[in-house]
Amino acid sequence: MNMLREIASAFVVLFAIIDITGSIPIILDLKAKGRVFKPALATIISTVLIFVFLFLGEAVLGLFNVDISSFAVAGALVIFVIAVEMIFGVEIFKNDGPPDLATIVPLVFPLIAGAGTLTTVLSLRAEYSLLSVSIAILLNMGVVYAVLRYLPWVEKVLGKAGIYILRKFFGIILLAMAVKLFASNLSGLIQ
Repeated sequence: MNMLREIASAFVVLFAIIDITGSIPIILDLKAKGRVFKPALATIISTVLIFVFLFLGEAVLGLFNVDISSFAVAGALVIFVIAVEMIFGVEIFKNDGPPDLATIVPLVFPLIAGAGTLTTVLSLRAEYSLLSVSIAILLNMGVVYAVLRYLPWVEKVLGKAGIYILRKFFGIILLAMAVKLFASNLSGLIQ
């Protein structure tokens, strides 16, 4: 039962941070501008990138002499900023990638596997078991693929109001998670 709770919690946090439903307007705008992306390729590259960071992120941090608690606190701050973007409708992170690489930029990075997602994965690893986080990642990538594959249908079902409400709701969830991550890892830093 504890593992199911961990998976559910990690899934919700990743779902909110990836915010594929909140990215629908951005993705539709890309399509309207003639940019082509491949849903399966975007999902595979994102999944590989997230798992590489999940398993090697700690080693990479070790090269810079940064521990997981420090990274989790930094991640909490990034999650906080993303939550502020979602709740208040402001843009802090800019989308300034090359226009001819829509599958990779901006779809994989920064929309799906951006700094917020990678930071969150390591932060979740500090909170939950590796298996729970891995399952949550795979479930989220399934959702990402479904949304990308069936984009017009998803937009029609959710509507503008539904997308707006989901974005605000998950912004609040992220804000609460940022506070929790900050509080639970700050004591480790102080010691």
